[in-house]
Amino acid sequence: MSNQWTVSKIKQKGLSKDPESAVLVGIVKKGQSREEVEEYLDELEFLARTAGANCVKTFIQHLEHPHPRTFIGPGKADEIAAYIEKDEVDLAIFDDDLTAKQTSILEEIFKRKIIDRSSLILDIFAARAKTAQSKTQVELAQMQYLLPRLRGLWTHLERQRGGIGMRGPGEMEIETDRRIVRDKIATLKKRLEKIDKQNRTQRHNRVDMIRVALVGYTNVGKSTLMNLLSKSEVFAENKLFATLDTTVRKVVFNRMPFLLSDTVGFIRKLPHHLIESFKSTLDETRESDILMHVIDISHPQYEDHIDTVNETLLSLGVEDKPQILVFNKIDKYRDLYFDQYLETEVRDQIMDKLKDKLSNKFNHPVIFISALQKENIDKLRLLMSEVIEKQYKIRYPYKVKSF
Repeated sequence: MSNQWTVSKIKQKGLSKDPESAVLVGIVKKGQSREEVEEYLDELEFLARTAGANCVKTFIQHLEHPHPRTFIGPGKADEIAAYIEKDEVDLAIFDDDLTAKQTSILEEIFKRKIIDRSSLILDIFAARAKTAQSKTQVELAQMQYLLPRLRGLWTHLERQRGGIGMRGPGEMEIETDRRIVRDKIATLKKRLEKIDKQNRTQRHNRVDMIRVALVGYTNVGKSTLMNLLSKSEVFAENKLFATLDTTVRKVVFNRMPFLLSDTVGFIRKLPHHLIESFKSTLDETRESDILMHVIDISHPQYEDHIDTVNETLLSLGVEDKPQILVFNKIDKYRDLYFDQYLETEVRDQIMDKLKDKLSNKFNHPVIFISALQKENIDKLRLLMSEVIEKQYKIRYPYKVKSF
């Protein structure tokens, strides 16, 4: 039998051509509602589709606390195992992180590959990483994720194979131990320090110019907006984490130049190791003067997404920077929530009240746009110009006179 735990025994480029079938598994813990967990699993399904999986069924278990051995309890584990066997499903994806022990036990019960949310996100990052920096960052995060799970990994080395969750830094032999992985982590950190030093030198050369960073939840339209404002061709796709590497472009509004950067999107339950590894990529966010927080207003959980992004900004120490809240996909919002026969005047009144409510709640300038339909983009440019000019007067007052 081939071994399913070899990491990239044959190096793959991009996602798998043949999609693997998968079941999604989540638990409703104490203090959570079933609706909340269902929304998390919808996002997990989007992640799985981004990685190339075809999700065939979702299982939800109600538990006060995760079961220490099987996470979902032995009864539910047997139920899922029976379904997997009957329908010949390839893998099970759990919405929360599993311990090495839980993974090992579930592998024995399911006789299939088991991956959790963190390993799924890492897999997507491994497939999307293009530059030396992002590849090194992903590899470091994978190694840090792997280190506490070595014991569970080596116990079923007799069943290795590739596929979703298995892409990574390269083939590992059975005798690989924690010392070798720690040495690899140290080497990757040194490599990242060298890359970071080069990037800091590049950023240092961008003097006397206001910097605006696009931040937001993943798949809210940051790259589409970046292309629209900077007239560039940043890769944009309706999938999670389409952008991993920070892209910086010089933009000029009314003879007033500034730097606009597009950064990696955030997501709930983003693996801690991934945040640590990508902090250097997020230096553009830390060193920016203004944050443009892009939000998908058509998403039913958009306020939760705002909270997730704000928590990440807090961890980066940039929560006090001036912000513009850009609520994107307003066209989709109207299609979802407005009756087609509603009068235009009434629609405008509703949107004005929503805008005032959001502005008062978050205490930042608010604007509604559609990057795809290019709606209100001129108004966005005008608002950006006002905020940027204000920052120029504070940071570089002598530059304002030359505009």
